[in-house]
Amino acid sequence: MGKVILNVSMSLDGYIAGPNHSVSKGMGEGGERLHHWMFNNTHPIDAAVLKEIFDTSGAFLMGRRWFDHGENVWGPSPFNMPVFVVTHRKKASVVTGNTSFHFITDGLESAVRQAKAAAGDKNVTTGGADLPRQLLKAGLVDEISISLIPVILGNGIPLFDATIRKQIGLERIGLVESPEVTHIRFRVIKNGQ
Repeated sequence: MGKVILNVSMSLDGYIAGPNHSVSKGMGEGGERLHHWMFNNTHPIDAAVLKEIFDTSGAFLMGRRWFDHGENVWGPSPFNMPVFVVTHRKKASVVTGNTSFHFITDGLESAVRQAKAAAGDKNVTTGGADLPRQLLKAGLVDEISISLIPVILGNGIPLFDATIRKQIGLERIGLVESPEVTHIRFRVIKNGQ
């Protein structure tokens, strides 16, 4: 069975979206710069990192805010695999092209279990901020992959908070860089592993 991997683009000062984010401005002010490397793959290293994420993923796991902010901008089939949305609000599954969105209302563990079953031997990829923090606190993340962007947003949605810092250890297992992005990969050390 694959791993649960947090893949996220982050500013140098720790934000995954800029200030004043909303459904109509999902990345906040200046936050779109964090994903420039994904959509303008001009450097082979960045293209290879993005390709590896999608080639090794069998399912995505996201929070409802990520879904709500992206639903109208992703296009016809953004992930080409099952996506499990952790939410408190019920919603019927949505299929768009090769992507199916399943809304899980019975908790993190259930969402991870369903995503892993759908992914088979491949990984479950997650992103965002609130859901990853919850997954980290619950000990459900195996690796963290941060694409560090050389920009300072000054405010916005932080990836980590003080409660996370005290609960996990990290071991760096990978580092590659292009002129625009430094991609760092960590194994999450759980309970003395």
